[in-house]
Amino acid sequence: MDESGREMGATFRGEYSHTIDAKGRLIIPSKFREILGENFVVTRGFDGCLFVFAEDGWEDFESKIQALPLDNKDARLLSRFFIAGAADVELDKQGRINIPSTLIQHAAIEKDAIIAGVGGRIEIWSKERWEMSTTFDDIDDIASKMSQYGLSI
Repeated sequence: MDESGREMGATFRGEYSHTIDAKGRLIIPSKFREILGENFVVTRGFDGCLFVFAEDGWEDFESKIQALPLDNKDARLLSRFFIAGAADVELDKQGRINIPSTLIQHAAIEKDAIIAGVGGRIEIWSKERWEMSTTFDDIDDIASKMSQYGLSI
């Protein structure tokens, strides 16, 4: 553990279902809260979800984005997508975070949400989008292509 009591080198794993209330509050599973600490970052994610990073994970991610060349239009767009869309959040006494309305709209979360641990980050999805995007019908084909990235199963 580090000085804040968070597990060092811990990764996020698992899938949890929760509801978001009318004020935009969502419970973060206790297993994830142990790793995240009290304050962390939520931002837009790919595929219509939200990405959640612990503070140290966010700092690493943000520094990589900021190191991209400013004269590259795609780099500027990526920076705007992630950094301008980011919100610092903190847990309340019930283990909830308040997600800004712009991020709720990005993820199209109306009531039911899926909170999924995917290694170095958490993803928050609307239940409907999660079910549509995680059918795994073509997982064998996808897995066969991952060897180009050094992953062989």
